[in-house]
Amino acid sequence: MRTNNPKTYFWSGNEACVEAAIIAGCRFFAGYPISPANEIPEGLSERLPKVDGIFMQMEDELASIGAVMGASWAGKKAMTATSGPGFSLMQETIGWGFMTETPCVIVDVQRVGPGTGQATKCAQGDVMQARWGTHGDYAAIALSPNSVQEMFELTVRAFNLAEKYRTPVILLADETIAHVREQITVPSLESIEIVNRKKPEAGETVFFGLEEVAAMPAVGEGFNVAVTASTHDEHGVRFTQDAAVHRRMLERLNAKINNHADDIVEVESYNVDDCKVGIVSFGCTSRAVYEAVERAEALGIKTGYVRLKTVWPFPDKAVERLAKAAEKIIVPEMNLGQVAGEVQRVACKAEIIRLNKIGGGELITPEEVLDKIVEGGK
Repeated sequence: MRTNNPKTYFWSGNEACVEAAIIAGCRFFAGYPISPANEIPEGLSERLPKVDGIFMQMEDELASIGAVMGASWAGKKAMTATSGPGFSLMQETIGWGFMTETPCVIVDVQRVGPGTGQATKCAQGDVMQARWGTHGDYAAIALSPNSVQEMFELTVRAFNLAEKYRTPVILLADETIAHVREQITVPSLESIEIVNRKKPEAGETVFFGLEEVAAMPAVGEGFNVAVTASTHDEHGVRFTQDAAVHRRMLERLNAKINNHADDIVEVESYNVDDCKVGIVSFGCTSRAVYEAVERAEALGIKTGYVRLKTVWPFPDKAVERLAKAAEKIIVPEMNLGQVAGEVQRVACKAEIIRLNKIGGGELITPEEVLDKIVEGGK
């Protein structure tokens, strides 16, 4: 792939993820086969050896995420890709990653669940799992692409956010975006921002605190850092009986995400200040919103929308702004209402209209969204 000049390709979302990961600096992948994410490990198994990277197919998802964490502490940008069942198996170690502040990227290509569900069918049922899948108090980052172009762009952004904030970042894709094939423009390498982790200076001993994001050494660089998911102080030393140490650590882990929500959160919005009916959408479902809004406006119904490129932290400010104008807010999603609950929390004065479709992978259509807009515009 030529990247010295902008060039256009015809890729699937999973193919775009592969190329974006390479450009972002990913040099390690560990994973286990699972639909509908398989094209990501397949592509990286070919691409990584060509850039002095390492690809490992592990025995299961538990081993995969463990290998990713280890590679990150060895100094490499690392990732895995999976779907709902595999994502479930990874949760304990993802929690280890939050606690140890280990940068990595986890791609979850959503399919119908729970359980084995419908392995090849699209769904959006992992939204809350991406936020609350592991135990304890922590702050998560999850990004949601709605096109092949964004699968590329948000993969790069996921790596950048992981490195900047020293945290696991979830790319919450879905089967439709993973497998749809579209035209995509890859910009020149010089125009793509790449963030690398902050490295410690000689003699530093603080790797887990005092400031929101501490410098991160790699194993073998001579810093003798202790890495533990037990409660620890800023040096990594275990303090499992001290409530003050735990509170200080946990408040900092949350603050480094929540205090920078304006930097992390990204949305696409339209006509949010002059609409009677609003829409909040994300992922593949949001593609139906564009045509529906255009047709609604032709009918004289003032309509606006907020599309979530960032699902977590939840874009409270953008939804609050929409709710100031909109009397009713439609939330279309391929689950039973996971994002609708968050919209209701933020937009407490607006009436929330849920539009849900599950099973079979059948997408929500522009006509179905339009029907809800007309109903809400009466």
